[in-house]
Amino acid sequence: MKKNKLLLASAILGTAYLFYIVYYFFNSVMTASDPLEAIGAGIATALVAPHMFILLLAVIFNWIGWSINATWSALTGAILYCVSAFLFLIYTPFLVLQIIFSFVGFAKVRKQKMAAVNVANVAAH
Repeated sequence: MKKNKLLLASAILGTAYLFYIVYYFFNSVMTASDPLEAIGAGIATALVAPHMFILLLAVIFNWIGWSINATWSALTGAILYCVSAFLFLIYTPFLVLQIIFSFVGFAKVRKQKMAAVNVANVAAH
């Protein structure tokens, strides 16, 4: 079965965004020169941590969905992208493409699998 390009694009974009956001927040904590600045950066990182954790799960499920054409994993990844966007609404624009690509990719993989099942059923009769 052919790999879905939209799921691949979503996984690549999600991975790039995940690396960026983790680097940005953890770098701001590590490079703070003032103790109060470090505390503020730590609080900001703690507020964004659930968004990053759910994003990590979404990326993992997205890669699994793409690699083995698993509809359940593609749908789980798409839903987790939505949850991640909801957890930190300010960063939602960075997830819009991943959400769209994941849901459309899920639908296409599902359609491919249903067509393969129908062909197998017709051949069996």
